[in-house]
Amino acid sequence: MIEEPKTVGRLIGVLLLVQIAAGIAANFVLLAPVFAEPGFLTNAALHPHRVGLSVLIGLLTGAISVGIAIVAFPVFRQSSRAMALWFLSLAVVGLSTTALEQISVLGLLSLSQAYGQASPPDENLFQALRGVVASLRNWAHYTNLIMGGGFVFIFYAVLLRFALIPRVLAGIGLVAVLLQLTAVTMPLFGQSVVMPMLMPLGLTHLVVACWLIAKGLKVRVA
Repeated sequence: MIEEPKTVGRLIGVLLLVQIAAGIAANFVLLAPVFAEPGFLTNAALHPHRVGLSVLIGLLTGAISVGIAIVAFPVFRQSSRAMALWFLSLAVVGLSTTALEQISVLGLLSLSQAYGQASPPDENLFQALRGVVASLRNWAHYTNLIMGGGFVFIFYAVLLRFALIPRVLAGIGLVAVLLQLTAVTMPLFGQSVVMPMLMPLGLTHLVVACWLIAKGLKVRVA
């Protein structure tokens, strides 16, 4: 049992790295040509396989969060049952918002395909629909990021509160999450996302994942 937290921590670290890599692949590699000029209305129908694969990978990232919560639950519960339950609950809710976001991405593809098949397309109609569908995708995306931020906040709060990793590292992670949450809630108040505020969490997540793989979670002494 002494080795269990270390093993759990290493598994969480591996899952975090897979999740980071999957997120980068889906959002910045597969979808890059879809959102490039002249925009998704023209491009998405040209890259249906990229869109479909990005959706599957997106769902995988949400499922990984649930997997992390399940793996971490026995260890987190020893420190705080309430926080362990919050962690698992937010992971499940996050998977739901991830599914909603991926459905909205498929909506972009469907609209693009309809636009490509129309001859000639009604530009005014399709531009109006483009705004609606794009807004739906963006709001689903921001909602998913907010729920994901809540999930990660609990993660770092448990690590910090119970010193399961060095508290300095967990504290940096907590600050990074607060920056991320601030950035992704700005659109709810009519402001643009400040992209540099998202970078610290990505870097911290990478460092924490590597730490967990190397060291695992700290064994609590009763």
